[in-house]
Amino acid sequence: MINRDAGIELFTLFQQFKAVALVGPRQSGKTTLARAVFTEKEYVSFENRKERLSIQEINTIRAARGLK
Repeated sequence: MINRDAGIELFTLFQQFKAVALVGPRQSGKTTLARAVFTEKEYVSFENRKERLSIQEINTIRAARGLK
C-alpha cells in the first residue's frame, strides 16, 4: 500500500466522531486503508448478506430493549 496522509486524517476523525464514512470508487483502496489504520478492529463488510442480517438482528434487539 502506498503511504498516504489519508490514514492519519482517518484516524484523527475517528477519535472525534462516533462514525466515519470512508467512500470512494470501487478498487480505490478503501478497505486496505481502513484495515491498515484500524488493525485492532474487527472488519465487517455490509456486502456480505449474513453479516448485514446479523447487524439488523442486533439493532432489533437493542431497539426492543430501548437502547440506541
